[in-house]
Amino acid sequence: MASVAPHHTSHAQGPDPQSGQEPQNFTDFIDFAGTQSSPEFIQLKKKHRSFVFPLAVAFFVWYLLYIMLAIYAPAFMSRPVLGNINLGVVLGLLQFVTTFIITGLYVSFANKTLDPQAEALRETMEDQARRTAGQGA
Repeated sequence: MASVAPHHTSHAQGPDPQSGQEPQNFTDFIDFAGTQSSPEFIQLKKKHRSFVFPLAVAFFVWYLLYIMLAIYAPAFMSRPVLGNINLGVVLGLLQFVTTFIITGLYVSFANKTLDPQAEALRETMEDQARRTAGQGA
């Protein structure tokens, strides 16, 4: 039977040989609840939601339109476009194209807008935790 490696913890190295105490990881001192209520985090959530929700709604409406056309307008969906390829097939393939476009837009938005703000917030959290950990030592 294979052994399972223990989860990494801040105490994985054992006690400090000089003090005999377990080392503390500065991340143990991060104030997650305080960060969640900070203006920076609230702004980050607002920017994320203002991008994601409208796109999700738009895609859902586009998807429902496709389904409704397939159910209630089969004559329209079966119109030939090119040889044996009909409008239903073209619109169905456009669902995939739309998914890739939305993914690309989100990645670009996240890289340019969300990631820099998240990085700054993370650095602030870690700096505060390091200062708190240093005071407790």
